Amino acid sequence: MRALIQRVTEASVSIDGAQVGAIGPGLMVLVCAMQGDDAAAADRLAARIVRLRIFKDEAGKMNRSVQDVGGAVLAVSQFTLAADTSRGNRPGFSAAAPPYLGEALYERFKTALRAQGLTVEQGRFGADMQVALVNDGPVTIWLEA
Repeated sequence: MRALIQRVTEASVSIDGAQVGAIGPGLMVLVCAMQGDDAAAADRLAARIVRLRIFKDEAGKMNRSVQDVGGAVLAVSQFTLAADTSRGNRPGFSAAAPPYLGEALYERFKTALRAQGLTVEQGRFGADMQVALVNDGPVTIWLEA
């Protein structure tokens, strides 16, 4: 699985003008299931994100996790993270998991985050969504599990 993680002061996701998820300080996580991913990959990715130390400590160093700071997560499925741009001008998405598996792994990923005690807001799998956020730092990190 792949994730693009952004440390945020706030983030929200809307569908057809209606907000469906929002957080204050925490992590905006765009997540994509890839061909060959399974439940273990979703669990590994969630565990890595929970432990990722990208929040400042008292000394101003990135030494605290989202869990340490009491932050929340806004998790949004985004199959375009699987884009292959190696040929031509139109990205290919054949590396993404099929929708039925992608949705199941997205759900598993969110469940694994919640099992660690995090507040998790979400988008809607497969929907056309509008995402708004204020990137803090800015801090943006790419993870694969």
